[in-house]
Amino acid sequence: QVQIVESGGGLVQPGGSLRLSCVVSGISISYYTTGWYRQPPGKQRELVATITRAGRKNSSDSVKGRFTISRDVVRNTMYLQMNSLRPEDTAAYYCNVEVGGNNYWGKGTLVTVSS
Repeated sequence: QVQIVESGGGLVQPGGSLRLSCVVSGISISYYTTGWYRQPPGKQRELVATITRAGRKNSSDSVKGRFTISRDVVRNTMYLQMNSLRPEDTAAYYCNVEVGGNNYWGKGTLVTVSS
């Protein structure tokens, strides 16, 4: 059974940094595309960044240069380093693993950027 648990969210001031973690169990993340998504209040869920099985990274234009996705295949954990945070980054952040067309999601971690 695939289980995904995100952590690391919280309240941060504009310009600050946070690092989100996503622990995956039940499968090895090294075999699949994994990613971070977010859902701002009152809006739809959107892509933040992904990393493929081969390690190729992709991120949305809104976070390029500020957010970095990474993974530790030994710990089976993904990370999202978020720098230069802005109020518009406020959202629930979700970790995703795509397995053979099926998408597995965690319950999310809330990030609030506010002074």
